[in-house]
Amino acid sequence: MSKILKYAAAGAAACLPTGAALAAWELNMPVGVTELSRDIHALHMLIFWICVVIAVAVFGVMIYSIIKFRHSQGAVPAKFDHSTRAEIIWTIIPVAILVGMAIPAAETLIRIEDTRNSELSIKVTGYQWKWQYEYLEQKVGFFSTLSRDSDAARQLHSGIDPDTVEHYLLNVDKPLVVPVDTKVRLLLTSADVIHAWWVPAFGMKKDAIPGFVNEIWFKAEETGVYRGQCAELCGRDHGFMPVVVDVKSKEDYAAWLAAQQGGEAAPAAAQTNESAMATAIAQAE
Repeated sequence: MSKILKYAAAGAAACLPTGAALAAWELNMPVGVTELSRDIHALHMLIFWICVVIAVAVFGVMIYSIIKFRHSQGAVPAKFDHSTRAEIIWTIIPVAILVGMAIPAAETLIRIEDTRNSELSIKVTGYQWKWQYEYLEQKVGFFSTLSRDSDAARQLHSGIDPDTVEHYLLNVDKPLVVPVDTKVRLLLTSADVIHAWWVPAFGMKKDAIPGFVNEIWFKAEETGVYRGQCAELCGRDHGFMPVVVDVKSKEDYAAWLAAQQGGEAAPAAAQTNESAMATAIAQAE
């Protein structure tokens, strides 16, 4: 018997996360760095504790009844088969609980869908397997794909230890850059199959559907780099489609935007000069 207990204890210990895995093992959803993420977390915790109270009450009564009114103590089956008062009570109480949960849930859902007064609008298009970001008012756009070091390490027989790659499979060559304390509206769509744009620190996830535009918004209150992933199974390389958002101060964002717009102006000017030269050559000929 002692050997069986030892084997059972060893098996249970093997199933538990250890080391770094235990440090990253979180059972609850993160609070996040946006107003919506805090509202969603507060709603989640409210409903969680309501469910805990219900579970304690229901199972407490069940366990008490099983112990108190067991057959060995001389308990006999009840003779009644209907109670109008009991039916009214167990109908009113659940309805009241559901209404109490529905009111804050509806308020949170309304805030989630309220994209009014957005200060920055960005079109996000999902591809297999990358993201395209287009700043609609600023005329800036680029593709964001898995970083080269992660892409090299993921190859079969690459000989590269993924643990040596910083932010393995969670880094990109060009992150989405937004200013802090700014309401950003994302217009989500897809060019091929269904994707999903998800950043846990923002508390938001929304599907990118071909031929359809979904809206989502966030307002990051802390600068930093926040990472997420495509959260919709979209094909063979679904696991290699990260989302990275770089939240900068307003000054740093203005400088980044100016650099991006300047980088686009140079190729445009060069193209114009080439067109003018081609026209001149054609006229000379």
